[in-house]
Amino acid sequence: MGVAYGLAAYLLWGFFPLYFKWVAHVPPLEVLAHRIAWSLITLMVPLAATREWGKVRIALAQRRTLITLAATTILISTNWFVFIVAVDRGQVLQSSFGYFINPLVSVLLGFIFLGERLRRLQILSLALACAGVIVLTLHLGSVPWISLVLAITFALYGLLRKIVPAGALTGLSVETLLLFPAASGYLIYLGVTGKGVFPSATVGDNILLPLAGVITAIPLLWFSAAARRLSLASIGFMQYITPTIHFLLAVLVFAEPFSRTHLAGFACIWAGLLLYSYDATEGMRVRR
Repeated sequence: MGVAYGLAAYLLWGFFPLYFKWVAHVPPLEVLAHRIAWSLITLMVPLAATREWGKVRIALAQRRTLITLAATTILISTNWFVFIVAVDRGQVLQSSFGYFINPLVSVLLGFIFLGERLRRLQILSLALACAGVIVLTLHLGSVPWISLVLAITFALYGLLRKIVPAGALTGLSVETLLLFPAASGYLIYLGVTGKGVFPSATVGDNILLPLAGVITAIPLLWFSAAARRLSLASIGFMQYITPTIHFLLAVLVFAEPFSRTHLAGFACIWAGLLLYSYDATEGMRVRR
């Protein structure tokens, strides 16, 4: 059952670009506001079913927990917004690159902030990731900021969520609760001034925009269920499903340019990930 939950979560995340392509005519900030507002509304159902409102109140009352979750709120909302912008601008390939290097950025953050020692293969995998970024930078003529922002914000988010005493459902509920006033206020402003797409848009938009909350909350709950049932190694291998689907969609469906230089940059990342995965697998075997 854990494998099914994990596959479902990563597959749904993988096909996110299709959804955001469907709403690409809506300004990214408005899409983000819908994603936040409808996520909180969606989360009310599992919160009521599991009676976790008490845990949410406790998290809001604990100063240190609240400050940490406020930081994760900024990080995840930035990540969401940049991803929406990436799809809107036809930069799904860059987003794929960012999520591929995310595990390696997490290793680096663990070394910097948690004092975790870097093994030789981890150092080599990080060097290959840096080489991939440099190749793309030279090709694009500028730093691939979309890739780096997505990788860094999500890695920092994972780091802080690792140390905060709040479960997946409680943490996400607090994050969306903190963002809800600004998101709902912005949507009300757009509605009053007639500048918003919802609810005066087509029937399709009026269905798709509220769905942003469902597709945000559901895979996170599936992931949480998988994480409780599977080993870290299994989860670690599954996380490559999402950027792989993003990569295939960018090249095969959205026809984004993919040159030999792109291939060289991605090859560096894929080689680094192979070394990272081998090292992680060996580490698990030795500990057993």
